[in-house]
Formats: sequence, C-alpha cells, structure tokens
Amino acid sequence: MSHVDTALIVIDAQESFRHRPYWRNQDVAAYVDRQQALVDGAKKAGIRVVQIFHVEEQGVFSEASGFVTALAPLRIQADAVFRKRRHSALVGSGLDVWLTEHGVRRLIVSGIRTEQCCETTTRHASDLGYMVDFVGEATLTFPMTDADGREWSAEDIRARTELVLADRFARIVTVDEALSGSLRVAA
Repeated sequence: MSHVDTALIVIDAQESFRHRPYWRNQDVAAYVDRQQALVDGAKKAGIRVVQIFHVEEQGVFSEASGFVTALAPLRIQADAVFRKRRHSALVGSGLDVWLTEHGVRRLIVSGIRTEQCCETTTRHASDLGYMVDFVGEATLTFPMTDADGREWSAEDIRARTELVLADRFARIVTVDEALSGSLRVAA
C-alpha cells in the first residue's frame, strides 16, 4: 500500500477528557509526544490526517462546553474532521463515506481512549476490510477498576488491547513503523 491510500485517524484527542474524574496527567506528556510525532510524520509523508471528535448532547463532550477541541498542546492540521456519537468512528460520522471517496484502504489508528474508541474503531475497520495499523504508543487511557476491585493500570489496559487486536484486527506498530509502512516481523 502506498501513502496515497492511507489515512491517519486521530480519535478523540480532545480537551473534554481533562474534565473527567478519571483524568490522570502521568502519561499525557509521553502520549502527546508520540501523537504529535505521528501527526507531523504523516503530514511530511503525504498521509492524510483525519481528526475525530466525540460529541454528546450535554456535559464536557457537548459542543456548548467549549471542550470539543484538540487536546493541548497537540497541533493537528487535519485534512478532514468528523464528529461521532458512538464508540466506532465509522458509525454515523460520515468517515466511512470520506474514506471510500478518497480511495483509502489502510488506516493508522491513534488517539484517546486506547480500549474504547480506538479499539472499537480498529475492530470495525478490520471487519470492513481495511488494513489497520494500531499505534499503541500514540494512544492514551486511564486506570480502571474491575468488578473484583482490581485496578488495571493504563499500561495493563494498553497491553491487553494490543494483545487482543494483534494479528486478528490490526498490526501493532510503533510510530516509525506506521509511517514507513514497514512490516513488523514476529520473533
């Protein structure tokens, strides 16, 4: 696949999350560094950049909140911007039509939250026949506590997400691998 039929999807990298009770600053700097490197590298390589925002009727994800903007300090000059109301960026946003119209066959998935909208979009895209690269280092999530009281760290959640997506729904790649399109060979 060439870069002409590739799009970087930046999912929900928005200020709304800073206003959720589960927000943690600890991994944000590393995420922003990797996400910005991916966006900048995609632009330099001629890969289209698509920005997705999650919107809801009320609260911090509503348009009226003023928080449906790019997560600072990210700088994203998107080729297209879509708003979604579901976990998958491919449901009801118009993204699917745009991808088809632009001949996109390979998606590079990044954004917030690793195990929710990023994973769901990855699975959906794979089921629709897209080749998908999941860039875990350019995703962000937050600790969660399960029904048994065990706290799963953001690192645990990312590892679990990469495990269940790998070789079934996506290639798990680094920023550099995603931008080069190089194949990652399993040891």
